Amino acid sequence: MSWRGPLLLLVLLLWLGLGAGLPVLAQESYWQLDVKGGIGPGTSDFIVTELNQAQVDKPAFVLLTMDTPGGLYSATRDINTAILESRIPVVVYVSPGGARAASAGTYILYASHVAAMAPGTHLGAATPVQIGGPTLPGTPTEKDQSKEKEADKQEISRPEGSAMERKTMNDAIAYIRSLAQLRERNADWAELAVRDAATLTATEALEQNVIELIADDIPALLQSLDGRELLVHGSPYTFASTGLQGELREPDWRQRFIITISNPNIAYLLMLVGMYGLLLEFYSPGFGVAGVTGAICLMLALLALQMLPFSTAGLALLGLGLALMVAEGLSPSFGILGGGGLVAFVIGSVLLFDTPDQAFRVAWPFIAAFALFSLSLFIVVIRLIVKQRRSAPVSGSIAMVGEQGIALTAIAPTGTVMVQGERWQACSQHPIDARQPVVVLAVEDLTLNVAPAKETQA
Repeated sequence: MSWRGPLLLLVLLLWLGLGAGLPVLAQESYWQLDVKGGIGPGTSDFIVTELNQAQVDKPAFVLLTMDTPGGLYSATRDINTAILESRIPVVVYVSPGGARAASAGTYILYASHVAAMAPGTHLGAATPVQIGGPTLPGTPTEKDQSKEKEADKQEISRPEGSAMERKTMNDAIAYIRSLAQLRERNADWAELAVRDAATLTATEALEQNVIELIADDIPALLQSLDGRELLVHGSPYTFASTGLQGELREPDWRQRFIITISNPNIAYLLMLVGMYGLLLEFYSPGFGVAGVTGAICLMLALLALQMLPFSTAGLALLGLGLALMVAEGLSPSFGILGGGGLVAFVIGSVLLFDTPDQAFRVAWPFIAAFALFSLSLFIVVIRLIVKQRRSAPVSGSIAMVGEQGIALTAIAPTGTVMVQGERWQACSQHPIDARQPVVVLAVEDLTLNVAPAKETQA
């Protein structure tokens, strides 16, 4: 028994020594996703992908820092669905000071597990707008549809547009109220944000139970979250956020590419460059650089338009404007075609994206710059190209037709002539004496078909 004591002591010392050399497990972290600007397909793909990955990697929670003027219905709906299905808490933080969670941002804020704002921020103005048709934030149930049909029967004198607006408004209200009730937030104010485009500052939002926290910055937010309890998919969760390290998650190259081309200004630019490239290739064929570049840009523009709420009428007016300006360059009409094309171009550019949301409209300076550029391009450049195509050739074998020369030898029916200071083999249907002036009728390989100059002058 005397040897067991030293043996246990030796084992304990070895365990402590080995344990000192073992790596320390990395501290648990949270994920931070920055949402800046309009919420479109690229932003939606980024957030949904990260939230799905979070279910696998299990960070402490996901933090969305938000500053958005609004976004598209489909993108907002996809983000909210991912948040509602997430088993990892999602915290939405409107920051920095001066940021906003307007329109679609309000819906996302209401869908989050914890809503927080920085001082000097605001939210609201969530009135729905129709984008290329009845784009509603939610799908009405059969019960809702039956009620709407009864209302339509009772108010049959109201115009169809009013009925559609009423349906859109009622569905948006029901959607945001359901989010508010799920998260136990102020549902009455949420309805006002949709019905009357109401807005709140951060302090007012906290007082009216629209958000849970106000924090100056992310460290202050982490401190406020620490120890907070909530239910995530029916399971209790307690934040232990003090000392957590944040991991900034950024879009990959594919998501950055989608975000870039789905910007309305970029999509507009790609479409115009594509049209310009194809037109220049058509009117001045060369190595195909303009045509290939134009085709690629046009395909990218069509991909972007597929993801954006574009108007068919706006696209048609834009094409008509370009066609009229091309016609002005080909056949001057004292500015009638060019002026009409310019007007159609500007109207089409304004109507191209069918949404009143400024985050998804082409900027006015962009439209003005490209309208003037397009008019100048087609009046000046196209006219120069057409003039060049109609001018007589100045080089090559075709340029020699009509040139005069001297017969160095008698031509009956072949001989040698001097044209443009060079000796050429020549043939003629009429006998030509040596030293007699000749004129070139055609060029066949390296032989000139000539005739006596007097004969052509006659």
